[in-house]
Amino acid sequence: MVERHTGGIGPAGRVEMTDERNNAAAPAGAGQIGKIAIVLVLAAAIAGAFYLKQGTGAGDAAKVAPAAAVTDATATPKALPRLVDLGADKCIPCKMMAPILEELKKEHEGKLEVTFIDVWKKPDAAAPYNINLIPTQIFFGADGKELFRHEGFFAKEDILAKWKELGVDLKVAAATSPAPAEAAFSRLEPTTPDARAKEAVCYMCDGDVNPKTRTVMKTDKGDVVFCSPHCYFITWSSMPANPPSVEAVSVTDWSTGALIPAASAKYVYGVDAENRPTIKAFGDAAVAAAEQQAAGGNTVEWAALQDKELATRCGFCDRAVYPEDACAVKVEGGLSTWGCCTMCALGVAARMQKDIEIAAKDALTGEAIQVKTAGGHVSVLEPKTAVAWAGTKKDAGGKLVSTGCFKQAFFVNEDNLKKWVEAHPTATGRLVSINQALAEKMKLTPEQIGKACKIGECVPK
Repeated sequence: MVERHTGGIGPAGRVEMTDERNNAAAPAGAGQIGKIAIVLVLAAAIAGAFYLKQGTGAGDAAKVAPAAAVTDATATPKALPRLVDLGADKCIPCKMMAPILEELKKEHEGKLEVTFIDVWKKPDAAAPYNINLIPTQIFFGADGKELFRHEGFFAKEDILAKWKELGVDLKVAAATSPAPAEAAFSRLEPTTPDARAKEAVCYMCDGDVNPKTRTVMKTDKGDVVFCSPHCYFITWSSMPANPPSVEAVSVTDWSTGALIPAASAKYVYGVDAENRPTIKAFGDAAVAAAEQQAAGGNTVEWAALQDKELATRCGFCDRAVYPEDACAVKVEGGLSTWGCCTMCALGVAARMQKDIEIAAKDALTGEAIQVKTAGGHVSVLEPKTAVAWAGTKKDAGGKLVSTGCFKQAFFVNEDNLKKWVEAHPTATGRLVSINQALAEKMKLTPEQIGKACKIGECVPK
């Protein structure tokens, strides 16, 4: 999101622009005309400020041609490259820029000068820059010449990438700069082989199969085993082309331990101590009713169970999901949805082409993690130390592929991530920054998004 703002007007409708340290280079009389124009425009802005959305996401403003570049007459051989951000303290994307500017100041002290100008409070200072929208970031070389300008929210990673593209080296010494998250930690081979029997491992989540909720789907390639009816329904929702029919599915009778046809079973649908749904199957309706009376919940048949299980879907991959297991995602414009895992939550921004807000939890401690995006980039991350685990493994050909939705996670810091990995010896993957994880999702094409997390055919593991 950006706010429109008009600067001073000069010959041919423009002011020759330079760094504010070279105001003397402006044409005679332009400063006074600029002041008047700014006062008029700011009065209109105060009466009814509005945001202009451009590009594919809110805050993703189009890059415009810079004003005529000039040389700062005050530049010296020791002058620094300069980033000037023009905004306002009540402009939403401008507020999101504030912490980024502070980080750039601290991390690149002595190599980069960072200046913020509030165009509402200091219209005189803003006038020479001839801006159209706020926030606007202007890049000046050490010689005072304008190199580039950008309108709208600009992520820190993109600012640094632009400086690098412009030939300005802003590398920070290793002693004062932590190693990039994406290079800090990875484990692509399990430390302990998975010695569980095939029939004891859930096809969908890789969890242990509970003998009382074991669910089996027959295929022409053999039986596929799930830890519960819930994981069966996740798989069913991942097979849009040829989902299996109920006749192929058997569930375990809670009271006897015997497999019974899923279509004819009665189900007691309740909740556990963590408020997650529980499903108990019974071959005898009277036994099911007695269990419902003793433990609570509702007695339902297969059709109603399926409706309940498929009622909540992931906003990215469309898989069935329990809200208690998912990330809550708010989409720009008022839509609320879910991400079945942290990576799918980020993927909602790519699928919807809108900015999002994610409420996630640390996979180790349950601590809250908040992510907000602007223009397809992370604009708010709380806590700032939060990182992501990208579950990754090698396929038969040695290529790195995703380990699936159940193997992705956020953590409040790297230490928590490492503790979690130590507690899961079969887990493989790599530590990445959350901004990097989002960037990978934003690169996906509509065709790739449409195929995300889909299962063409169930094959016994």
